[in-house]
Amino acid sequence: MGLSKADVLEKAEALNVKFVRLQFTDILGIVKNVAIPLHSLEDALDGKIMFDGSSIEGFVRIEESDMHLEPDPDTFAIFPWSSSDAMTARLMCDIKHPDGTPFAGDPRTTLKRVLAEAHDMGYDITVGPEPEFFLFERDPEGKATNRTVDQAGYFDLSPVDLGEDVRRDIVLTLEQMGMRIEATHHEVSPGQHEIDLGYADALRTADNIVTFRFVARTVALQRNFHATFMPKPLQGVNGSGLHLHQALFKDGVNAFEDPRHPDGISKAGLRYIAGLISHAKAFTAVTNPLVNSYKRLVPGFEAPVYIAWSMGNRSPMIRVPQARHAATRIELRSPDPACNPYLALAVTIKAGLDGIRHKLDAPAPVSRNIYRMHEHERREYGIENLPEDLAEALDYFERDQVMREALGEHIFSRFLEAKRIEWEIYRQQVHEWEIDQYLTVY
Repeated sequence: MGLSKADVLEKAEALNVKFVRLQFTDILGIVKNVAIPLHSLEDALDGKIMFDGSSIEGFVRIEESDMHLEPDPDTFAIFPWSSSDAMTARLMCDIKHPDGTPFAGDPRTTLKRVLAEAHDMGYDITVGPEPEFFLFERDPEGKATNRTVDQAGYFDLSPVDLGEDVRRDIVLTLEQMGMRIEATHHEVSPGQHEIDLGYADALRTADNIVTFRFVARTVALQRNFHATFMPKPLQGVNGSGLHLHQALFKDGVNAFEDPRHPDGISKAGLRYIAGLISHAKAFTAVTNPLVNSYKRLVPGFEAPVYIAWSMGNRSPMIRVPQARHAATRIELRSPDPACNPYLALAVTIKAGLDGIRHKLDAPAPVSRNIYRMHEHERREYGIENLPEDLAEALDYFERDQVMREALGEHIFSRFLEAKRIEWEIYRQQVHEWEIDQYLTVY
């Protein structure tokens, strides 16, 4: 049983909460806050708090501006860094129209709609995310730099890992807020870290990713570091990913497991993989939403650029880890941590469900290291590449009806418009590389 409205009011009073942040994300995944004093909490829990939707990117026109916030009591948590004599709490919110109907531009509501579709098919979905990020130094004026705070490597510990204390504090803060952490370690690149969040239902996982990013940046700032979820902030080293481990359950039983199959994977699991592969080029616009995302998706830096799947092999886009029974799952390795987690889960789950619904056939798993295969070998295997830039990804996204259905017309069209503008601005810039390369030669 989750928390009730009365539970939240009681906890807030007992914990000396003075302010509550009502949190939600815009279409691009940026966290927004409406702060209220404690005496307004009961009104908030009754859905009576309004905000101006026209002020949020991609939400509504000025004449449709009034929006209501409907908090989810289960997301009540205290910010551990707030003052003990005036604690601040937060609640994640759905966005509603004044008449109480769901707002089509709300990413959280969009994911809930896809999960309801899965439930109608008999499935509940759990997701375990593995977000990576970089910790950089700040300059004397407090501005973020891209100077790394250490020169450690994969799984290294102190003394070379100077970000270890920051990472530990992020984990402790998340645990104080009620989040389960599976593992944490230094990643391959200098200054790069990974904190694996515990498995939860898909909606709670999206909430947890949003919370994690917010907490990581806040804790890092308090220690004069900058935490960034930019996919590729440094040239010549690995970028940051957001691996998503997904599993479907039917009547409490893992629907991806079949002990009778040689690999232990069920027909539903194989069809889910087929759906992900079928729509990979299209959902990449959402799971890898920045111009910078495609600087990570290049060969040579362990990023999964090839649309294929494997049993354990880490070079394809999809991997089926060795664990079986209740732990049987599919690891989607291509998303990056800059995505809106509600939309990323909505489009990838919708793609997988489409594979099940239309009984799509998955290609054979690839056991070889795709990174070391020649191009003609990949062609023989039928292995295609993910889009090479945001413009290409948006072209696939725009043509994919399943993506349109997953996001709904409102978010689909506004996301597409915002990202087309982003690409055009980038395309028209003259970059430092071009000056260095051409100015004195031509």
